[in-house]
Amino acid sequence: MIRSYTLITTEPNELMRPIHERMPVLLHPEEEDLWLSDAPADEHLLSLLSPYPSEEMKAYPVSSLVNSPANDGPEVLEPVAEQGDLFS
Repeated sequence: MIRSYTLITTEPNELMRPIHERMPVLLHPEEEDLWLSDAPADEHLLSLLSPYPSEEMKAYPVSSLVNSPANDGPEVLEPVAEQGDLFS
């Protein structure tokens, strides 16, 4: 068996829609074991590929440091003062 990593995207939820036309599939912790199991894909497993609930997420502006993979520290995620509308 070859174990690998894949980023799966889905349509955006209400929070992400103004930012991008897709978003990563995010799992609740209780769904992780099912996703990682060797069970064959079925409707229940495929149902996990839906947008994460927007009410369980938060959006805030961050520095442009986030645009470079060379920047890999906690400062990349620090909120910055808003300059105008976050989604304009």
